[in-house]
Amino acid sequence: RMAGHPYAAGGISVTVNATRDASDEALRTNLDRHRTEALAQGTTCMETKTGYGLTVADETRSARLIATSEIDEGTFLGAHLVPQGSDPDEYVRLVAGEMLDKVAPYIRWADVFCERGAFDAEQSRYILQAAAAKGLGLRVHGNQLGHGPGVQLACELGAASVDHCTYLSPDDIEALSDCDTVATLLPATDLSTRQPLPDARALLDAGATVALASNCNPGSSYTSSMAFVIATAVLQMRMTVEEAVRAATAGGAHALRRTDVGTLAVGARADLHVLDAPSATWLAYRPGMALTHAVWRAGRRV
Repeated sequence: RMAGHPYAAGGISVTVNATRDASDEALRTNLDRHRTEALAQGTTCMETKTGYGLTVADETRSARLIATSEIDEGTFLGAHLVPQGSDPDEYVRLVAGEMLDKVAPYIRWADVFCERGAFDAEQSRYILQAAAAKGLGLRVHGNQLGHGPGVQLACELGAASVDHCTYLSPDDIEALSDCDTVATLLPATDLSTRQPLPDARALLDAGATVALASNCNPGSSYTSSMAFVIATAVLQMRMTVEEAVRAATAGGAHALRRTDVGTLAVGARADLHVLDAPSATWLAYRPGMALTHAVWRAGRRV
């Protein structure tokens, strides 16, 4: 990526191979390291996904490791990519059948990469409907690499979130403003992959619910810094500081359908990120600076 190669150059497959070869201990250590890194920067509630195993055994292992970690939310992303050498239709049936059966006890959500080169609308719908029948909440990766059906499908199926939303038509923006699906924007990914940034202003002005997230992953956004994401949203996406902070906190909580995090209120979990700054404006005013003074999670200083 740093050499200018496009996102479609095979990064997912590289990470799939590395994940399959890694031991449980190595994967657990890596997960804990990234969680600790994010927590130290003030991210107190985290969701992570499978999606780098793409076999029944490896996806189940990933789901089990997430479930036994301190990560708050786990998502099944067996529909990340069709593995090399596999028949697409057969793989879709595997994901929606045996693979889903095995991972369902360990996770709360199911996600599909509804994008050209990955899964089309009908394949995505088939997998997501199977997941919903298992009682899982739905998420969609959509409209990252170009205009496509992901946003409309997410709204149609009542998905909690559609992630990326880089390429949106007026109809997509209208659909998001009319449904309860959160538009989760991932600007660090767009910067890393040299894509346009999402039109956050159009979404907010239309009344859509917007969240911001890091999308920390080795292929397209290897950062867990939500301060960097907020700064980018303010400086490059025409969001106000208040809108960006809300999207990074309450917006993310709504994308997870949680009321115990993302806000300071009676009955909430008491997660707190205290800045060494006069105000939250400094997140954008001093981008890239270490502004964390202290972090509390569930009432305990970490």
